[in-house]
Amino acid sequence: MGMLKKGFFYGLLILLGFLFYLFENFETISAGVAILLFGMILLEEGFKGFTKGPLQHFLKKATNRLYKSIATGAFVTALIQSSSLVSVITISFISAGLISLAGGLGLIFGANIGTTATAWLVAGFGLKIKISAMALPMLVFGLVFSFQKPVSLKGIGNILAGLGFFFLGIHYMKEGFDVFKEHIDLSQFAVSGFRGVFIYTGLGIVITTILQSSSATLALILTAMAAGQIEYENALALSIGANIGTTVTAILGAISANSSGKRLAAAHFIFNVITGLVAIACIYPLAEFVNRSSNYLSISPTNYTLKLALFHTIFNLLGVVLMIPFIKSLERILLRFFIEKGEKDVHEPKYLNPAVLEFPGAVISALISESKFLFKNSVFEIVTHALNIHREDVKSDEKLNTIIEKSTTDFHTDVEDLYYTKVKAIYSEIITYATTAQSTLHLNNRQNKTITEIKIANRKMVEIIKAARELNKNITFALNADNAHLIKEYDNYRKKLAKVLRVIYLFRKEEDTKNYEAKLKKLKAEAKANIRQSSKSMDRLIREHLITAEMASSLFNDYSNVNDMIKKLIEVAELLYGKMDSLFEVSGKD
Repeated sequence: MGMLKKGFFYGLLILLGFLFYLFENFETISAGVAILLFGMILLEEGFKGFTKGPLQHFLKKATNRLYKSIATGAFVTALIQSSSLVSVITISFISAGLISLAGGLGLIFGANIGTTATAWLVAGFGLKIKISAMALPMLVFGLVFSFQKPVSLKGIGNILAGLGFFFLGIHYMKEGFDVFKEHIDLSQFAVSGFRGVFIYTGLGIVITTILQSSSATLALILTAMAAGQIEYENALALSIGANIGTTVTAILGAISANSSGKRLAAAHFIFNVITGLVAIACIYPLAEFVNRSSNYLSISPTNYTLKLALFHTIFNLLGVVLMIPFIKSLERILLRFFIEKGEKDVHEPKYLNPAVLEFPGAVISALISESKFLFKNSVFEIVTHALNIHREDVKSDEKLNTIIEKSTTDFHTDVEDLYYTKVKAIYSEIITYATTAQSTLHLNNRQNKTITEIKIANRKMVEIIKAARELNKNITFALNADNAHLIKEYDNYRKKLAKVLRVIYLFRKEEDTKNYEAKLKKLKAEAKANIRQSSKSMDRLIREHLITAEMASSLFNDYSNVNDMIKKLIEVAELLYGKMDSLFEVSGKD
């Protein structure tokens, strides 16, 4: 794949050099395209400064209904002039579990409608006035703002500079085509009928693949058509090709992406191809519909640039209308077809992937979800099995005394092995992602504090597992020692931990959390007090010589060990299932 990309890149450079040599004025057109593309990059960078808070919170709230996610995708893309940025945010949010795949599909479909705003901007505004006069002040003010320290001012600077370069690029493209027609008339290569539709659709795909932007292709088509270099009928086909060609970028980007990226890229491809095929099949009825609609919208019959913008909007709207009934089916197919390798394995990260590092809200949500998943599916299991108790017994309503009495079989639990197979990889990823987020993202104090709390919770989980390893060794020792007094003491330890695990399970599962939260606080207070006090029952056993010195040593060590485990288990539960949820509500905002 890398060799193919390199070959394509070098081939493109050779072709550009050849065209520069043949056509002197081609330099002006290509420079205009390059300036316009650079402007779109700056626009995207500028708006990224505002995605760290309000925009991501808005997208999260606006995707709980399909119609809302489509409208949001269209509005945001039209505003920021970047469907790629919307795609990045969408993939990031889906990966973090902030939005559903169906909500993400709605955003992507809406983004296709939003991209039509570029055509309206160029056709209705960019080709009618001396746009370079506006571009230069925007560039000057944009540069001034971009040197400011606050992120918001830098964002405004990039947006202004981006718009300046965008309009300047249109100016150069228009100038280039105006001069270009003095040397060669490209309109002589017009092809009518469906043969022309297929040829120019293919050409639109190729141009968009090269430019990596359907918006830039549309700007190129509109400026060429305004200069009389392209016939209206062929321009319609080119715009269809631009829509299909933009999926090539998504496909190339998704090759090395995770399952979320692949699903979105596949959905984008399916939507655009189906929309394109329908537009090709209905191109002439649609063109007639545009002519009739133009009369109602007071668009001149000869204003082909505005008519092309209208055509582009209509066939994208038609595509959305056609796809809406099939979104649920498409979601099921994508979920079944694109499965991340190891995605369902407990010992592999379930929510963490590079996409979530794009935005604070996404990475925080992913870190919380991953930490909860680790606690629920690994730590809970390791601790209960270290006590020789089944998880389902802890979750049940059965009395703890009964559970302890029947749980006399040694599970032969290898805590060390379970740590390395089920915990270590996930724990390492959580710490890595948390540290990366704190060092690379612009976090506010609340967000930074939330991530620090996540790291603390995970460190405590690892400490709990290490304590469980030592406790398990001594429980096994007690079983083999055949001393009823020693076994009774360890049964008390097991009962204490089982009680805490049950309350934690109910705390995270039941809706009425206040009752269990109060119980946890009481148990934590008791554990803290016990750490500072000795056990009266142990003192009696030692005094009456009912246990050996070795047994007493184990009991003393585990007395502190068990109370420390209880304290840490409760602290983890409070962080992940109590405090963290309220912190995250604020962490998505600046």
